[in-house]
Amino acid sequence: MRYPVESFSESERAVLAPHFTNLDRPVFALTGLPETVKGALFARYSRYPGTLRRLFLDEFADDLEAGTERAAASVEGERAAGLYERIFLGYGDDSVAQLGGAHLAFEWVSNVATKLLQRGRLAAYLEQSTRYIPYDAPLPDGGYRYWRDPLLGPEYERVMNGLFAVYAEGLPRVERWAAGRFPRGDGEPEAAHRRSIRAKALDLLRGLLPAASLSHVGVYASGQAYESLVMRLLASPLPEARELGRMALGELKQTIPSFLTRVERPERGGRWIGFLEERARRGDRAAARLGLDRERASEASAPAVRLLSVRGSEEDLLAGLLFESAASSEEDTREAVAALAPGERAALIAELCGDRENRRHRPGRGLEAVSYRFEVVSDYGAFRDLQRHRLLTVQWQSLSPALGAEIPEELDAAGVGAEFRTALESSRVEYERLVEAGAPELAPYALCLAYRIRYVLDLNAREAMHLIELRSGREGHPSYRAVARELHAQIAAVHPSVAAAMTHVDPDTEPRLERILSEMRSHERPGAATSRG
Repeated sequence: MRYPVESFSESERAVLAPHFTNLDRPVFALTGLPETVKGALFARYSRYPGTLRRLFLDEFADDLEAGTERAAASVEGERAAGLYERIFLGYGDDSVAQLGGAHLAFEWVSNVATKLLQRGRLAAYLEQSTRYIPYDAPLPDGGYRYWRDPLLGPEYERVMNGLFAVYAEGLPRVERWAAGRFPRGDGEPEAAHRRSIRAKALDLLRGLLPAASLSHVGVYASGQAYESLVMRLLASPLPEARELGRMALGELKQTIPSFLTRVERPERGGRWIGFLEERARRGDRAAARLGLDRERASEASAPAVRLLSVRGSEEDLLAGLLFESAASSEEDTREAVAALAPGERAALIAELCGDRENRRHRPGRGLEAVSYRFEVVSDYGAFRDLQRHRLLTVQWQSLSPALGAEIPEELDAAGVGAEFRTALESSRVEYERLVEAGAPELAPYALCLAYRIRYVLDLNAREAMHLIELRSGREGHPSYRAVARELHAQIAAVHPSVAAAMTHVDPDTEPRLERILSEMRSHERPGAATSRG
């Protein structure tokens, strides 16, 4: 296709060039502009008859004259901020807040707080991993890596120090055991094997780390997502979360201030935060009134995956997969599908899902016509990984010792099983002390990641395919691999054709070095041996 060619004078090109990657094509990127200017540009774009670059020249370029600093990130441009104020705050157009964003780093935050940070769906998160980073080294200012607060008292610090000491002392012992249990095979580079042995030891011992363990989280989000995140943190009963919310708001006010204007307005953000706080209190009161605020003695303290409900049938799935290719109504499509024999329906589902060369080749959105709601009990470490799948609905209960803990059997073979169990018990005792001391919201900080938590995963079949194939992979942690395999088995029991479409599920349960293949691939990349060895 021949696209219209927009002409600019030489002086206009000089103004445009620093801020648009291309002046002669219909697809281009915006560069070197403050986020509010970008957001205001697109907001005005919807009601401007010309192109974006012409709009910039007509209404924004004056604020970006060479040699002035009026549109620097600290000020963001008087005109852009004013336009944003009128459209976003005046008319409540939240979509405008999706048009600008920022990168924000949260460092030295607990594993309790990382779950709150990552609860929002419409953002990108990257969290430091307990699987590949040892926690035996002290912080820059001394002490182990865990969240501290005077409210928790000296007993809390004593127990936390004890947990980390057991972890630090056990790490080389488990590495020696793993090196003997999984000797280097023919063709395996020594450096890759060494890293995979370290990863195996970290996997086995990560259950010792308390939920108070500190991590780093990188976030990229739109202004709308940050507004929600900040208010969610400020409404939390956790002092750490509220402090993070205040610090995040302060940083975002320096980078994208117009996007966060509503947060500090009593009639806007104030009422919103109050609503979130009251909503949580009402849930607590209702659970207590119904006697649901404590674990019932009859509940089995064991890992479990239970399919609670299924929405949709394989006929619904086929109707969804065929809809975009059909020229008839969905009702007509359903009638045609209903006339097929069960074997024909299964074969058609397989045909429409396609020949998937790898797990990233996924069927279309028709697979979303069927959904599943699972209740899962797993160790907190596995929950942390599964909670990151934000396209599904994930809800979780408070971490407590009521459901018991996972103890890898390999630790007994490595000679550290007794120390592991003793550490778990000290963690449980400290949790109960904090509850009795009137700080039940802080007590989960003291619990090791090996303790189990109950949560719900509610997801459609397309997201189930993504989660199950990714988390069952041979390089994954054994605890969440077990959950993924059981999710797959229970889907197979009700919708065998859906489960059969998940062709990249790894069913192998044999003990192994989970990371060896990835480490070998990394080793083969140019410069890998020197940069990672």
